[in-house]
Amino acid sequence: MALLYQAQLTPGKIELLRAWMPAQQWWAGDGATIDVVGAYRFDDPAGEVGIETHLLRVGDGHTVQVPLTYRGAPLADAEGALVGTMQHSVLGARWVYDGCFDQVYAAALATTILTGGTQAELQIASDGPPEHREPTARVVGSGTPDVRVPTLGAMSCTNDATRTTIRAGELELVVRRTLSADMIADAAGTPNGTSTGTLTGTWPGNLEPTVLALARVG
Repeated sequence: MALLYQAQLTPGKIELLRAWMPAQQWWAGDGATIDVVGAYRFDDPAGEVGIETHLLRVGDGHTVQVPLTYRGAPLADAEGALVGTMQHSVLGARWVYDGCFDQVYAAALATTILTGGTQAELQIASDGPPEHREPTARVVGSGTPDVRVPTLGAMSCTNDATRTTIRAGELELVVRRTLSADMIADAAGTPNGTSTGTLTGTWPGNLEPTVLALARVG
């Protein structure tokens, strides 16, 4: 379960992303126009790190996927993955990172894909009982609950024009950054064609399940 707060963010998430995304290798849009089309969250089992993936329509009409992690303190040795900092009116200072470079996100993504998981349930914190909120994007992994999820080793990440590849020990994850129509056809596997699982998603205006990420073990 992801607990959300009715809070003021300064600066806002999209403001941070508008400044950060044009410098990324996979960016090919118009930074002046960014529309949120959906978002989904994963749970951090330790309850310390917020994990949220944004689906954004950019100026040239294609959709990009941007996983973020929100932390209450800087992530060690991750200065190059810092998207920015913001002030949360309830939680205080938050450090925002490109999730692909954060082991907490990688572990959550691998677990969701390999065990057939879904996005986290959303609840709004309030003075009374928490209020349920429907997610704006829904995702599901292709695996089964009895599958072993490998322990992540030391991580390395590489970007290209359309995706980010995460390697951690025996695990490889491929996060598709560009979700334009001409990229959908290549989603059957990782670059070497040996995928063991996928994460697919739907969101308003895109009701056909779309491959968002892939996982390979071995």
